[in-house]
Amino acid sequence: MPLAARIVEVGPRDGLQNEPNPIPTGDKLALIRALLNAGLKEIEATSFVSPKWVPQLGDAAELWSQLPAGGLFSALVPNLKGLERALECGVTRIAVFTAASDAFTQKNINMTVEESLAAFGDVLALFRERVPTGWVRGYVSTAFECPYAGRIEPYATTTVAKRLVSMGVDEVSIGDTIGVAVPTEVDRLTEMLLESIPAVKLAYHFHDTRGTAIANVAAALKWGIGAFDSSAGGLGGCPYAPGAGGNLATEDLVYFLERSGFATGVDLEKLAQASLPILKLLGRAPAAKAQLASLARSCP
Repeated sequence: MPLAARIVEVGPRDGLQNEPNPIPTGDKLALIRALLNAGLKEIEATSFVSPKWVPQLGDAAELWSQLPAGGLFSALVPNLKGLERALECGVTRIAVFTAASDAFTQKNINMTVEESLAAFGDVLALFRERVPTGWVRGYVSTAFECPYAGRIEPYATTTVAKRLVSMGVDEVSIGDTIGVAVPTEVDRLTEMLLESIPAVKLAYHFHDTRGTAIANVAAALKWGIGAFDSSAGGLGGCPYAPGAGGNLATEDLVYFLERSGFATGVDLEKLAQASLPILKLLGRAPAAKAQLASLARSCP
């Protein structure tokens, strides 16, 4: 098992992308600065997707130009056009996304899984040419179940993950998009993944829709997986997955990892405060359990 754990904070992108009311760029930057101040270093800041499809992230270029120093920032790029926009902004860490289900990719990006992989091949080739030392992450959504096609067999997810690795991604993030997985399912999938992909190239992206995310993290840790995605305050879900709850809250993940003996480098008290302004802006009360506990301790 790893002695330390990596946390990829996806709140500024995945946590905000589906919010219907425009969030000012300055408020997004304030969230990112607060996350950095709490000790989070790997932050997915935005996506260079068309503003027509995700208006909330239409300020990607403006935001990127103002990012503070000290973070390892990445951006999601959906296609060659998005990559060109990202490269113009100096992005050196990108993410591409597909799924283990054709039904999901058709709803999400209007492609089959195979078509999406072919498109990403062109994206990765151009990125490697322009940024030889850059870093690429590949997302595999609906790794356990698809909201349209039902349960996904482990071999289907593993096949897509292997393809991404063969294309040259540095890391594959395995997503429980609608938050249905339980530890036994994580065990089965991880065992199969590790037959062909080293643990250092794998991360998990759990949603806490049914309250099983932390249990799934514990299962993955036992297999040597040490990288996990999460969102401050539990913000976000998936606009193309009906019924998908919020992401695993970073506060809950940090508490669990630190209490279990895994170093994260994150100050939980600072983290508990980090998402409060954006939650207030969205008209929501804090809901992450570790966040609430930390806030209660800080009250006079």
